[in-house]
Amino acid sequence: MRPIGFSTGAVAKGKFQDALCRLRHHGVRVVELSALRLPELAPLVESLDQLDLSDFQFVSFHAPSRFLAADEHFVVDLLLSVVDRRIPIVVHPDVIFTAEPWEQLGPLLFLENMDKRKRVGRSARDLRALFELFPRAQLCFDIGHARQFDPTMAEARMILQTLHGRLAEVHISEVNTSSRHDPLSAGSISAFRSVAALIPEHVPVILETLIDQGQSDIPTEIDRARRSLDQAEYTAAGYF
Repeated sequence: MRPIGFSTGAVAKGKFQDALCRLRHHGVRVVELSALRLPELAPLVESLDQLDLSDFQFVSFHAPSRFLAADEHFVVDLLLSVVDRRIPIVVHPDVIFTAEPWEQLGPLLFLENMDKRKRVGRSARDLRALFELFPRAQLCFDIGHARQFDPTMAEARMILQTLHGRLAEVHISEVNTSSRHDPLSAGSISAFRSVAALIPEHVPVILETLIDQGQSDIPTEIDRARRSLDQAEYTAAGYF
């Protein structure tokens, strides 16, 4: 069975302790600690020594998605203390201003493909160029970003086929036209099934569907994510 969990930021924006409690309550064993906004970074990093993460079989950490070049070394220095705990760091390529500091993250640097707003990291070609700069890095494949960038899922398939050896984590959500992460719809579930066979069963899947204001709930979204990556259902529907 696929390991499926949640981003703390999707469950309780800025309240990672509350999110972890809710995830434990539902028996979730896969989590991404979210510091998407720069002011969230230091408090989350500083809390790691006190956080009990023993219930979770997989833990990753999402770096801030927006900051100035002047903050880059500050951000990387904090993230290095996360890497010291052997926790991988998911990073948006457009916040990498200088390659050298990020090289220190080694194989625990997980580069994420981007949505249509960004100028880098959206296509398989973009990502191949990034991995030439960071040959030890791995891929966090955001299937919602890929679908928003190319609704035919051709680019998603290309990314998964050409970079399959680097795939270490998957993000899943419905990414709308405003690039917000909505709960999964029937349309996204159907689209994601078309590439499910290219995502190995053991790769951890992180839901980024926003449920922090009651848009959905943890069990519902995990069930939808599981169905969206169920290759058997896709085959039974007659697509192959």
